[in-house]
Amino acid sequence: MILDADLTHDAFLGGLVHIWQPKKGYRAGTDPVMLAASVPAQSGQSVLELGCGAGTAALCLHTRVAGLRLVGVEVQSLYATLAARNAAGTSADMRVITSDLRDLPADLRQERFDHVIMNPPYFDRAKGDASADQGRDLALGGDTPLADWLGVGIRRVGPKGYLTVIQKIDRLPDVMAAIRGRLGSFVLRPIASTPTSAANLFLLRARQEGHAPMRICPPLIMHDGNRYTPEVEAILRNAAELSMDH
Repeated sequence: MILDADLTHDAFLGGLVHIWQPKKGYRAGTDPVMLAASVPAQSGQSVLELGCGAGTAALCLHTRVAGLRLVGVEVQSLYATLAARNAAGTSADMRVITSDLRDLPADLRQERFDHVIMNPPYFDRAKGDASADQGRDLALGGDTPLADWLGVGIRRVGPKGYLTVIQKIDRLPDVMAAIRGRLGSFVLRPIASTPTSAANLFLLRARQEGHAPMRICPPLIMHDGNRYTPEVEAILRNAAELSMDH
């Protein structure tokens, strides 16, 4: 059990949503907000987030698009408890399941969703050292291969549904290898810190039964000098959509 004194209650989307999360360990930043902003969800649809943490991405999506049915899966019981608490605090229709994504409950394995979203651990555990903080280590490295994350997610995408992923740019070949031949209509948007820096992250959307040619959008630039760019500012402060169409 964790006490409120060991948590922070942080504002996202300009204060439209607040998230309880640990002071120490993995803490959500801008990446889950960008993920949520890129999902083309519509009211009445269903969304599954694998590795939902404290619920930041799912609840930012709920704030932008009302009337969604959300399911979050999180292996760490502390974060799953916080996700459920945060969902209740935003009156979101969100069911949180504490489970290893490789061993989902039988009823969830029977469900398919309009959208599956994920922010898998960025670092390959086989190529780096573990963090001293278990929560941070699982969130950033974990012991579940990226291909397993994607395989589980793909199986939960319903007809004409979408999978949306945010990941480090050097993992793009791994992501494409896991998805190619199983989903289609790929849309890729790189993310770069500044106009002159190389992309360090990417957003990828793929569709069940999609047959459109792959599209690569211009990079999303996060900063212009010491400020967020207008596009990013609108996403972070006003719950604007992140376009994947240009």
